[in-house]
Amino acid sequence: MLEVGDAQLTAEQIVVAAGSRPLIPTIPGLDTVPFHTSDTIMRVDEVPASLVVIGGGSVAAEMGHIFGAFGAFGAFGADVTIVERGPRLLMNEDEQVSGRFTELAEERWHVLLRTEVVAVSASQSGVSVTVACGGEVRVLEASALLVATGRRPNTDLLDVAAGGLAVDDHGHLVTDDAFRASSPGVWAFGDAANHFQLKHMANAEERVVRHNLTHPEDPHRLAHKLVPHAVFSDPHVASVGMTASEVRQLAVDHVTAVHDYGDTAYGWALEDTTGFVKLIGDPRTRTLLGAHIIGPQASTLLQPLLQAMMLGETVEQLAHDVLYIHPALTEVLEQALLGL
Repeated sequence: MLEVGDAQLTAEQIVVAAGSRPLIPTIPGLDTVPFHTSDTIMRVDEVPASLVVIGGGSVAAEMGHIFGAFGAFGAFGADVTIVERGPRLLMNEDEQVSGRFTELAEERWHVLLRTEVVAVSASQSGVSVTVACGGEVRVLEASALLVATGRRPNTDLLDVAAGGLAVDDHGHLVTDDAFRASSPGVWAFGDAANHFQLKHMANAEERVVRHNLTHPEDPHRLAHKLVPHAVFSDPHVASVGMTASEVRQLAVDHVTAVHDYGDTAYGWALEDTTGFVKLIGDPRTRTLLGAHIIGPQASTLLQPLLQAMMLGETVEQLAHDVLYIHPALTEVLEQALLGL
């Protein structure tokens, strides 16, 4: 049973797909000024002359690209400043990819690393953001402010405890791999139940839940062993599997190969001097542990590697048993695989 206002709704099965909302940090003065989040920034009536972004993840990278003053793809022309408390942007990416992206971002935007936001206040220009970096305090002035510090599941708005629904330490509903929640007859998927905040994951989960609702005798399952993602900025970033730091931390035996876009015919034609493919392999099983790409068409290039990882194909099969069209950009995958 669901209680919605004064109404009570009953059903044999209930699906919780309540999504998530922006996570708003506790910053003095933030509640006194208008600011944007990932929910609102794409619906502005006019492009701000300048934009301060709090956060250095995928939303910051993508919105910086869209609104930024520089770039080859007709950005809107705002003067963008990104404030990140960590040492690099895109900290969840492989360190080599994150480092390269940060270097290129610093050529396009004002990037403040290892910087904390101390306070926010209204100003004549729009908003003042006081930050602390390296023992120094400075004030950033901008027309608009974007808070891009992550999202949180909406389960805290649902009183899930009243329904006996278990949540994890981050507030996500606990489900099995068929997306059954802890209470009989209740299912959950998407941002309310997983940590990925990815539309393609919610789509895949929805298909499983829809099947299981109508075919309880033959439930489908979806294991989250490999979750690909991409950052649609400039440059483009795409990744799946373990990063170099993760395999080191877990003491996983591995080998690594990196191949530059510019060392293939298509990359040379693009005059690309910054893109690369990084592959991490298991020398025992001879399969890929991780794939990390930065450069044009990265999310498209990732797809055949993802497919191979999900199907358990070896690096030898990928490198020697598959033909790669010349002079297509996919040759950068071939060369990286041969190197691995």
